[in-house]
Amino acid sequence: MRLQKSSLYGLYAVLELAACPERRLSTAEIAETYGISTHHLAKVMRTLVRAGLVLSVLGPGGGYRFAGNAARVTLMDVIRLFEPMGSEIEPFDDETAAATGVGQALRGVRDEIDELAQATLSSITLKSLLKIARRQAQSVTGATAANPA
Repeated sequence: MRLQKSSLYGLYAVLELAACPERRLSTAEIAETYGISTHHLAKVMRTLVRAGLVLSVLGPGGGYRFAGNAARVTLMDVIRLFEPMGSEIEPFDDETAAATGVGQALRGVRDEIDELAQATLSSITLKSLLKIARRQAQSVTGATAANPA
């Protein structure tokens, strides 16, 4: 499964906001953190607001804040907002090749891989991914402190 930019940007934004739910961040702040397009992220944020995962806070000190439950929202919940799923997945480009035994076997493998990826992404909550990210950041910081340049 290859994710579109919108899915990745949505994951970046939701995870950044879920890391500290009381904090408000602007689209520009999130975009700068991840080196992504502010314009594209703004479109993604509208989708996240409509889905109820993010709140838009207007006025001075406004921005966005996380509105979901990080212990219940999964990576797949976010990805589904931006990716076609199931029957919406585009077929092979060449239907003649897809009708052969090899083509059918390849389609079966692709479908199985997609199912496994979806099951995995559905089992990982934002909270659990944030724990992994914190551990990795600590191990990088610890390794840097142990081996100064």
